[in-house]
Amino acid sequence: MSLQELKKSVRNFANKEKGIFLQRYFKTGPGEYAEGDIFAGLTVPQSRKIVKANSDLSLEELQELIKSKIHEERLIALLILVEQYSKGDEKERNKIFKFYLKNINHINNWDLVDLSAPKIIGRHLIDKDKKLLLDFAESGNLWKRRIAILSSFYFIRNGFIDHTFFIADKLLSDKEDLIHKAVGWMLRETGKRDIKAEKEFLKSRYKKMPRTMLRYAIEKFPEEERKKYLLGLA
Repeated sequence: MSLQELKKSVRNFANKEKGIFLQRYFKTGPGEYAEGDIFAGLTVPQSRKIVKANSDLSLEELQELIKSKIHEERLIALLILVEQYSKGDEKERNKIFKFYLKNINHINNWDLVDLSAPKIIGRHLIDKDKKLLLDFAESGNLWKRRIAILSSFYFIRNGFIDHTFFIADKLLSDKEDLIHKAVGWMLRETGKRDIKAEKEFLKSRYKKMPRTMLRYAIEKFPEEERKKYLLGLA
């Protein structure tokens, strides 16, 4: 399928009412984190259906798609990149990794980050220097900071949790709720692999954590233990 046919598929699936709902849900209003983003109103399964029919698009075609003003078209571009990365050889994966970083300003909403960063950035860096993620964690760009912590999800799933703690430490005083949720979520995931390590991390930090971050981090703890953390008595 050509790029123009792909865009036609997006228009065919478009749902105006759902698009309006998604623009509210993803905070696209003036002053909100995704100000000006435009939604066509596709579901993720519909987007994935389009991905399946277009997984062989070239990086040149994906370059045009990832710059689209339409949110779902950027999502589709990223999901195609994830698919191509998973099947590519080392040379192709290096190209996709560099392409991702080159276009990082277009990866500008939390679903775009969450569905792509672990499987491209995280997967690419699992056996490499991870300084990039620590730099991203100190960025003034909200989405780079979310990419930093979400990329570590791939490490966690493969048994490596220390880098999640390093990145989380840098984000403990972040002002954005989207970062509080992401860090708490990743800390919770570390606990699924090593609860002792998560509790050790929380021990000297939980009292100064943003409340939302803490709630997400301890969500799976027994109720009485959660209460102690929330009351500062753990």
